[in-house]
Amino acid sequence: MITILGAGAFGTALAVSWSQAQKVTLWSRRLPEDRRSPRLPDVQIPEQVMLTDDLASALSDTVVLALPAQSLRGFLTENAALLNGRRLVSTAKGIDLMTAESPSGLILKSCPDASVATLTGPSFAADIARGLPTALTLACADEGAVALQHLLSTPSLRLYRTDDLRGAELGGALKNVIAIAAGVSIGAGFGDSARAALITRGFAEMTRLATDMGARAETLAGLSGLGDLVLTATSGLSRNFRYGYALGAGETFDETVTVEGAKTAQAVSAIAAGRGIATPIADAVAALAEGRASVADSVLELLRRPLKEE
Repeated sequence: MITILGAGAFGTALAVSWSQAQKVTLWSRRLPEDRRSPRLPDVQIPEQVMLTDDLASALSDTVVLALPAQSLRGFLTENAALLNGRRLVSTAKGIDLMTAESPSGLILKSCPDASVATLTGPSFAADIARGLPTALTLACADEGAVALQHLLSTPSLRLYRTDDLRGAELGGALKNVIAIAAGVSIGAGFGDSARAALITRGFAEMTRLATDMGARAETLAGLSGLGDLVLTATSGLSRNFRYGYALGAGETFDETVTVEGAKTAQAVSAIAAGRGIATPIADAVAALAEGRASVADSVLELLRRPLKEE
């Protein structure tokens, strides 16, 4: 049995996918009306998915935390006694702005006896809910990784296993920042060539910082890094890309939509500065998200950087 905490788009999509083969409980403080999620209005949650707002009764041995990165710390603090000692699988793609901690770091601080994993990679909730095929990274460093891989895999959801938890989490977090920059580029009318250049230099920036923080370069080159970057930096279905597009085009953006990359850019910029790592794209996105710079100023700052070897 799998428990999913969070009935947003991704949590709902996972519930739909996994319920085809096993028992799934989907918990939310506000249950979806008529078994439909506001974020996935065309998706009917199957009857075999148990919906509940009672956290204590919902929990099983394997608990998937389908919660936004900036909400995770508060939720863990509030419910640590219930969650500690279980296998906790995070799907958050971000870095906590207040503590600069990764999702797994937040989990272990609140639940030191938990077994921690992360599920990440190129995946739109709507595609998963429709049963369209994709491949994801399951990062888990303990002896239960193989069993968890089999538990969470489906015919349309192929999971590849790694023990590089740091690399998988950083890939998922950092690619959102670059996706915002790609959206800014298209929204401002700079064209596909500029976007391609941003994605390429952004990937180099991701790898540079992540490896300095202990990640393996091959993890960044896999599904959780490059794979997810390609998806989110090129598709209008990406919330981070759409947010960047709005910034570039000078349009308003729906503030109720979670954009992990905006807060992550601010955290990344501070972390990189402290480590002496150059992250000009993340710095530019952070300045735009905070309203400290205009698109024109940010582009000019990037173009003024010294010429160097690739």
